[in-house]
Amino acid sequence: MEIEKPTGGAAAVEKRIFLIINCIILAIGNCGGPLIMRLYFLHGGKRIWANPGAQLILMKPRLFVAAAVIGILTGFDDYLYAYGVAKLPVSTSALIIASQLAFTAVFAYFLVKQKFTAYSTNAVVLLTVGAAVLGLHTSGDRPEGESNKEYLTGFFMTVAAAVLYGLILPVVEYTYKKAKQPVTYTLVMEIQLVMCFFATVVCTVGMIINKDFQAIAREAKGFGLGEARYYIVVGWSAIIWQGFFLGAIGVIFYSSSLFSGILISVLLPATEVLAVIFYHENFQAEKGVSLFLSLWGFVSYFFGEIKASKKEKMKIRF
Repeated sequence: MEIEKPTGGAAAVEKRIFLIINCIILAIGNCGGPLIMRLYFLHGGKRIWANPGAQLILMKPRLFVAAAVIGILTGFDDYLYAYGVAKLPVSTSALIIASQLAFTAVFAYFLVKQKFTAYSTNAVVLLTVGAAVLGLHTSGDRPEGESNKEYLTGFFMTVAAAVLYGLILPVVEYTYKKAKQPVTYTLVMEIQLVMCFFATVVCTVGMIINKDFQAIAREAKGFGLGEARYYIVVGWSAIIWQGFFLGAIGVIFYSSSLFSGILISVLLPATEVLAVIFYHENFQAEKGVSLFLSLWGFVSYFFGEIKASKKEKMKIRF
C-alpha cells in the first residue's frame, strides 16, 4: 500500500498548509462541539444518541469493511461521550477526554510502531497526569440537582469514551497503512463518509430503541431557548462535530495518530476558557493544575518537534 503524500520542497510546503487547514478544522470541532452539545443539554435536551448524516462512496471491499468497523466503534464512542457531556460540566468532560492521549500513545506504539522521543513521551505523561488530577475531587463541580451516582456514571462513561477514541485514532492510521490501494486525501474523505454512515446506523438504532424520534418534537417545544433554536442547536452540533472528525482523520493522514491525539488534548485550554466564559462554570484548583500540565505537555511536544526538524535539515545539508 502506498500513502500518496506530497514530496519535495514545494510539496512539503503544500503538505504543511493542508496539515494546518486540517488542524484548524479539528480545532473548531474540538472546541465548539462540546460547547454547543452542552448548550443542548442545559436547556432541556435529553437525547443522547446523535444522528449525523452521511452518504456512501464506493471503495475496495477490504477498506470499506475496515471503515465500517471504525464507524461502528465511533457510533458507540459518540454515545459514551454524549452521556458524559449530559452529566458533566464542559470544562470537566474536556479534561477527562484529554486522557485519551495516553491510550492513543499505547495503541499507536503497538499498531503503527509509533516512535517516541523523550519530548513526546514527556508530553504524553504530562497531558495524561493533567487529566488524572481531576479524579482527586470528582464531585466538586457536580451540577445542581444531579445525584452523586449520575455524576459518577457520567464521569466513568466519559473515561470509557476517552479509552475507545484512543483506540480509534491509531486504528485509522493502521487502516491507511494496510489498505490494498493508494491512499489519497480523496480516499480519506471517502473513508470518513463510510465511517459516518455506520456511526449513523448505530446511533439511529439506539434512537429507535430509546424512542427518541417520538420525543424530538415534544423536546423541541420545551427547549429553554425556544423551539426554532432547538433545531438550530441540533443542526450546528452535527455540523461542528463533522468538522472535528474530518479534521482528526486529515491530521492523521498528513502527520500521525499521535499528533492528532496531542492536538485534541492541547486544545483543552481553549475549551476550558470558553466553558467558563459562556456557561460560568467553576474553575477549581484541580482544573488549574490540570490546565498547567496540559500546556507544559504542549510546549514539550512541539519543542521536541522543532529540534527533530532542525536535526533533519542538518542531515540533508551534509
